[in-house]
Order: sequence, then structure tokens, then C-alpha cells
Amino acid sequence: MPVGITLVVILTAFFSADPIRDAVTLGTVGEARLSVSAGYIAIAPLSAVLDTITLLTVAQHIAVLFWVILVYVGWRVRSPHKPTTPLRETGYAGILLGGIVVTYAAAALLPRPMAALATSDDTVLSIDFHAHTKYSHDGRPGWTEDDVRSWHRAAGYDVAYVTDHATFEGAERGIAANPGQAGEGTMVLQGLEAFFRGEHVNILDAGRRYKGITTPDRKDVDEQSLAIAGILPQTTPVIIETIPGDLSKIPVKTTQGTTGVVAIEIVDGSPRGLSQTRRERPRIVRIADSLNLAVVVGSDNHGWGRAAPGWTLMRIPGWRGMTTD
Repeated sequence: MPVGITLVVILTAFFSADPIRDAVTLGTVGEARLSVSAGYIAIAPLSAVLDTITLLTVAQHIAVLFWVILVYVGWRVRSPHKPTTPLRETGYAGILLGGIVVTYAAAALLPRPMAALATSDDTVLSIDFHAHTKYSHDGRPGWTEDDVRSWHRAAGYDVAYVTDHATFEGAERGIAANPGQAGEGTMVLQGLEAFFRGEHVNILDAGRRYKGITTPDRKDVDEQSLAIAGILPQTTPVIIETIPGDLSKIPVKTTQGTTGVVAIEIVDGSPRGLSQTRRERPRIVRIADSLNLAVVVGSDNHGWGRAAPGWTLMRIPGWRGMTTD
């Protein structure tokens, strides 16, 4: 068994991929690398397994569970010479189920070192355009703005937009505790996740620069307010199409002049989001090209897991030293 496992590990080396790749071209990224701490390396087998579980798609989760159950059944059927009873088999099945639950709980909840992005160019900053706190209805209970900042700092982000559902509380609390200037720590900025013509979008600065851009319940974009806000190019709100979504219904700029989305997620860290972005990456790239949309990354982190699915890199000379505004 040890020899067989060793040979399999050696074989997989021929199919390895760079840990950091351009999500559009799948090529290398010269100014970025994945940095892991001594603590991460010390528990490397555990880190690798839990990171992998965190970043599986829905179909991959199903496949993993299927194979675990299949191997278990094969193991039990292969041992007919040992006396057994329904009660004993139920106990073994319970142990298997408990092991699965504990493994997934560890991936979601266990505090551990994170793999982080490190850049070699001081003009490049790393951004997450999609994160949540406990103030979202689907956020992890107790997941505060300080937890968001800590998580993003550990993953190598310079900026994290808190885009809760129907509330700015988490984002505003995070902004109040920002470092004095950019470059001195992870900056928290404000956004909002809402509906726009039936699609989920993130609106950056929705409650600061663009007050009133949504309906009073902060659940939908108010298209009349959006049209007014987008009269001048320099005041056009930044609205990002989130994934999962219906790519045939992306809210684009209309002939009547209503502003549409200006960016689309090429990576979204939720299991359903990862499923769609991996399955439809070429289509997302074609849509972005045809509509002149920026492609960005959203971790969509709700407080679970310790692995970042991707980072958005922007080159902005002089960003270090800027204020929150």
C-alpha cells in the first residue's frame, strides 16, 4: 500500500498545474505567486486536503461522497469471513458518516494557516469584490467585519469589498476600523449584493457615493436612479454580474441609456459559483469580450473555509497611501 500510494503521487506530478494562473488565459502570472507559511507546510497533508474540499464544485462534492461510499461498501463486502450483525454494520456506517461530517466541518470551521497571494510589483493590488459578514441572512453566525479583514489579510488581499444583502452595517463597521492609509493592512470597502433585472449583482459604494440607487428595502436596483447616476461616464456606478447566474440575462446597457453591469465574475468561490465558472469559463470570456466587461474575482466568502479561490489584480500606481475614500 505505501509503495502504491507513492507511485500514484509520483504519477500525478506529470499532471500538476501552477497554483496561480490567469483565469482568462490559464497562463502564468509573472507578478504573483502563492505564498505558504511554515505552519501551512507543517500540516501540509491536512492543509491540502481541506483546501481541496473547500474549493470543490457541487458535482465534485457529489463524486467524492459517491466514491467514499463505494470504497466503504467494497471493503465491507470483501470481509465476509468475519462475523457481523445488522447492528455492527449500522455502527460501521455511522462511523463512516461521522468521519465525513467531521472532515467537512474541519474544512469549513477549523482555524488554520492559509495559502496567500504575494505580488512582486508595488503598483499591483489584490482585491476581492464579493464577501459577506454575519449581517447577511446567509452569513456565518458571529462572522464579523474583523473576521472578514483577518481572513482576507491571511489570503493576501489588499482590499475586500463587503457586499452583504440588504445592509451596509458590516461594511461600515469595517470601514470605521480601516488602517490610516492603503498599504498598511487590508482595507474593507463597501458594496451591496442586490437584484438587477432578476440577476444577482454587486454594486460598489452603493450606500456612500450612490445613495438611493436601490429600492428602499435594498434588494433591487432602482433603474430610474441608476439612469440618473450614469448620465456622466465618471459617475457611472460600478455594477458586477455575480455567479452563479443566467448568462443569457446579464443586465447590459439598454438603448434607452440605462447603465448596465461593467464587470463579470470569472471566479466565484461558492460551490455553485465554482461549478458554473469552471464549466462555462470560455463562454464568460466571450461575453466579457463582446460586451467590453472587466473580468473579476469574488471569493463569495460567507465565513466558511480557509482557502481563497482567486484574486483580482489591478495595477494602480500610487495606490499605497490612499485613504479609504
